[in-house]
Amino acid sequence: MIRKMSTAQPSKKLVSCVILDLDGTLLNTDGIVSDVLRVYLGKYGKQWDGREIKKIVGKTPIEAASAVVEDYELSCTTSELLSEITPMFSNQWCNIKALPGANRLIKHLSGHRVPMALASNSPRENIETKISFHQGWKESFSVIIGGDEVRLGKPSPEIFLEVAERLNVNPSSCLAIEDSLPGVTAGKAAGMEVVAVPSIPKQAHLYTSADEVINSLLDLRPEKWGLPPFQDWIKDTLPLEPWHIGGPVVKGFGRGSKVLGIPTANLPTEGYGSLLSEHPSGVYFGWAGLSKRGVFKMVMSIGWNPYFNNTEKTIEPWLLHDFDEDFYGEELRLIIVGYIRPEANFSSLQSLIEKIHHDRKVAEEALDLPLFSKYKDDPYLKSST
Repeated sequence: MIRKMSTAQPSKKLVSCVILDLDGTLLNTDGIVSDVLRVYLGKYGKQWDGREIKKIVGKTPIEAASAVVEDYELSCTTSELLSEITPMFSNQWCNIKALPGANRLIKHLSGHRVPMALASNSPRENIETKISFHQGWKESFSVIIGGDEVRLGKPSPEIFLEVAERLNVNPSSCLAIEDSLPGVTAGKAAGMEVVAVPSIPKQAHLYTSADEVINSLLDLRPEKWGLPPFQDWIKDTLPLEPWHIGGPVVKGFGRGSKVLGIPTANLPTEGYGSLLSEHPSGVYFGWAGLSKRGVFKMVMSIGWNPYFNNTEKTIEPWLLHDFDEDFYGEELRLIIVGYIRPEANFSSLQSLIEKIHHDRKVAEEALDLPLFSKYKDDPYLKSST
């Protein structure tokens, strides 16, 4: 059963201020890091392997650059690499998108006058430039500290202790929100409560020192920490700024109908890499336009399906209608209007099936609300029918 976000009781230590990391926590920088390194390494005849990002996430720029030089056996020095790629990154900062839930969280805490700070291993000047592209961010933070303003970056606790001192609060009354292991280590060493939002898929099990691990900022429940709760959940759903995706229906893993008794209309993942990285794994809902059949209610999972341990992130919509035949190859267009829950693992196939049917019930009821039902007439859906 999904609990309403406003009813949870505080179960952790109460806090009075929030300290946020920037890259990977508030901003979706991983894709840009990969793009820049792919181009740079190509000059050396090397191929960027996205898995290498595990070694550099959360590190200081010098540490990250040093790791790349060493791992790829480059002929350049660390400082030479940094001097070359820094302008490449700077040109991309205006394109960095806020991660889902980031604007919502900043606006919520700012509106309730909860003191907020930014603590990042990035240089202060880079931080200022990045957040300048996001309206309302800079003025929302009482304190901003970059890695070049302390002797040691994360995982040292120094940056967090400096933030607490400038905020004039005890570190134990701070909640740090981090995406990387160095960040979590630093926050705990500073004596703070730490929520981890891992930016690398399938790494949650490594964050054992965090006080809580969540799938995305959409899943943060401030009231667990004594902070004002979000009030925007409606009938166990979180309204989202609508987004679209479409493509031909393709064959999936053959589990939907055969194993689960739930026929999903899978979309191809090729060409949707950036979209898949933008949206956290989880269960969403909205409307589906099928080229020859009309518009239908839809509930959808994006993610790795932990029960089946997928090796790639997939998009699996379930059109809430009984069809007489398969429709592989037909153009399917989706408008996603809300979020239900994070991706989860299950102890049994039956519990997974029960949860999926509960998701269906939640989606069906929500889509009858005027807030969501109006999108049934979205032109994007109609153009496919």
